[in-house]
Amino acid sequence: MNRFLRKGRVALPALALGIVLTITMGPTPLMAQGKSRIAPMSLYQAMLKGNEQTGWVQFRNYNGKQLIYFTALQTMHCRLKEIRYSLNSDALDKRFDIVKCNPQNPFALPPKSGLKDILISQSLGAVKTIAVQVVWEDGVESKILRYEPCKDVGDQTCAWPLE
Repeated sequence: MNRFLRKGRVALPALALGIVLTITMGPTPLMAQGKSRIAPMSLYQAMLKGNEQTGWVQFRNYNGKQLIYFTALQTMHCRLKEIRYSLNSDALDKRFDIVKCNPQNPFALPPKSGLKDILISQSLGAVKTIAVQVVWEDGVESKILRYEPCKDVGDQTCAWPLE
């Protein structure tokens, strides 16, 4: 059972996403058989586009470290082949590991996921910019986006898009 429901709380974003998926997808033969709930690629692409301004990644200064969260991208793991990134350059020379997809719960991370599955940790202030690109399961590459940490936000998560 979902940990939010178990404690009497409702996870509204997940609930809203479920409603949107039901409306846009309708019952598909695969869903009826309980084999897959992976939404069409167009929904994942819309999610990626919708996160461009708020950040495909997020920065956070916390406990003496600079954390960079890949959570927004990781929720799309069932349709992604690769997450490429680079720190303080445009080289895209690093890869962020994508978690295994569970087609019956495609937007959730696996139960044993940990911080390593959603973030990288760097020395405080070391990363001035990050370049990010995703590769979809069909090999198509997204555009490359660049972000910098937001200013004056304390330990809140935030990323500012660079043009």
